[in-house]
Amino acid sequence: MQSFAETELILTPEGRVYHINLKNEDVADDVILVGDQHRVAQISKHFDTIIFKTEHREFITHTGIYKGKKITVLSTGIGTDNIDIVLNELDAAVNINPITRTLNKKHRALNIIRLGTSGSLQANVLVNNIVASSHGLGLDGLLNFYEAWQTINENEISAEFIKQANWLPNLPFPYCVAANINLLNKAKSIAHIGITATAPGFYGPQGRQIKLKSSLPNLNDALTAFNFNNNRIINFEMETSALYGLGKLLGHNCLTLCVVIANRVTKEFTKDYKESVDILINKSLEKIIL
Repeated sequence: MQSFAETELILTPEGRVYHINLKNEDVADDVILVGDQHRVAQISKHFDTIIFKTEHREFITHTGIYKGKKITVLSTGIGTDNIDIVLNELDAAVNINPITRTLNKKHRALNIIRLGTSGSLQANVLVNNIVASSHGLGLDGLLNFYEAWQTINENEISAEFIKQANWLPNLPFPYCVAANINLLNKAKSIAHIGITATAPGFYGPQGRQIKLKSSLPNLNDALTAFNFNNNRIINFEMETSALYGLGKLLGHNCLTLCVVIANRVTKEFTKDYKESVDILINKSLEKIIL
């Protein structure tokens, strides 16, 4: 059985996976990911009790009990590069023996739900509405670094996006991965359903222009107009494609739920960011997590 070298899987002296500082017993089967470290406590304050806390760099974890169910909340920071760390290390924490550095005989599949914020790309998806991502469309390129990405890619959506968006050949291949259908079905009562475009940055990659001009000045218009078999791109953020891609390759069930804090079509922005996030948390805990 393969043993993972110390340079490939970095562990603390206590046997915790390095960046997220977690081991198997620290992690519930149901994991909520958030970008903002402060959002961890914003969620765990709803728990009946908190049984474990840890913090390392931007990765803060609270595991507790909510209405009889064990839940872990973990902050990832911003971007697909951080999702690369968190997903690989979460899987290692629950599926690799820290003493032998070999895979456990039984695979443990986690339900991983990202609660985030996003910008709407459709005029009818309003500020404070919730969006559930049917697919993550990766404009970031991260999944292209993993050998088996082609086995999970939605090839027709990728090809049609390249065509409709006049995608430049020097940009990363826009991979596309579907959500876990069981988790997605649970979200239908509280959310708009659609494709989420994941960008590798906040400014140019999302069509924002301050001093630097975008090489794709009509990107947002192309995203809004995209339609393939009634699949529309509904919002823009910075993590979902990597979550869906790595989660599926590693054998976990993933879903992203985002509250809209900005409508990029109508130019409306939330009046109260904290209230917007609270709407997302309360509805998700009630309808999705339990």
